[in-house]
Amino acid sequence: MSELTTAKIPVTVLTGYLGAGKTTLLNRILSENHGKKYAVIVNEFGEIGIDNDLIIGADEEVFEMNNGCICCTVRGDLVRILGGLMKRKGKFDAIIVETTGLADPAPVAQTFFVDEDVQNAARLDAVVTVADAKWLSERLKDAPEAKNQIAFADVIVLNKTDLVSKAELAEVEARIRAINPYAKLHRTERCQVALADVLERGAFDLDRILELEPQFLEAGDDHDHDHHDHDHHHHDHGHDHNHGGLKHYHDEDMQSLALKSDKPVDPKKFMPWLQQLIAAEGGKILRSKGILSFSGDDDRYVFQGVHMMLEGDHQRAWKDGEARQSRLVFIGRDLPEQVIRDGFEQCIAA
Repeated sequence: MSELTTAKIPVTVLTGYLGAGKTTLLNRILSENHGKKYAVIVNEFGEIGIDNDLIIGADEEVFEMNNGCICCTVRGDLVRILGGLMKRKGKFDAIIVETTGLADPAPVAQTFFVDEDVQNAARLDAVVTVADAKWLSERLKDAPEAKNQIAFADVIVLNKTDLVSKAELAEVEARIRAINPYAKLHRTERCQVALADVLERGAFDLDRILELEPQFLEAGDDHDHDHHDHDHHHHDHGHDHNHGGLKHYHDEDMQSLALKSDKPVDPKKFMPWLQQLIAAEGGKILRSKGILSFSGDDDRYVFQGVHMMLEGDHQRAWKDGEARQSRLVFIGRDLPEQVIRDGFEQCIAA
């Protein structure tokens, strides 16, 4: 990564339904001896019940913890709070922003694309969704925001796995995968996940998502997938496939779409196409990400987007022996799949 991006403070957006275990995770960040300096921005102190024994100093909006972390509330404007954090002495290793259980994480994530000062100092590292293994299936039926949180995630902490049977766990994972095949999934009890698996994931080093090929789809899949041009991880069938007891759910309104090309992409065609696609369909596209190999360019170009907002940059040189592949991922509702595929085809350099 260039010096430019490494200097920026990584930001984790933490989301998840009420009671799923976000508070447990936040309390661990604020109290464990992880040797890092994290700033945690929460909606209400009351919700997370900060342990008074751990507080060493507090002013009206900010509590300093004895493990070096600080905790503050989003009173008003997130941009203002981030600005204040950046001015504090001793930069933080990372910032964690908690969103309320009912909220769509998009507006919080978008803050890191919109405000120039914020963008210069911080970068969106990953969206982490804490989900409750016992109740998630119910929530996905009745709560669109629960589905958004899953679709949006780079990392999913599937918590309370001790409260469900093996079969229920397999079912809830299949439902998650129908919505978002690309997130890293951690099964936990009482949010016992290594903090390094959740924070500072470098999720923008997109190699992680783009180790795509969600294996669970290939296992025993009887379709003959053509893997050369398209990865098609979206079952267009109304019925559940039952492979060895594992059902493949097809989510009615959420899809994920992965594209790749082994041939270089023409930046003069690709950039306008992407801009135009996002302008036209951004409302439907929750997340978009990609690594691109442009013709005549020795550096990898990476981008990520949240709805209509996009950010992208040259990231680093392609390594010797690294396959110069372009890969894109779109996750959203009612995506015009064929239009996107055809548009991308047009961008491949002649």
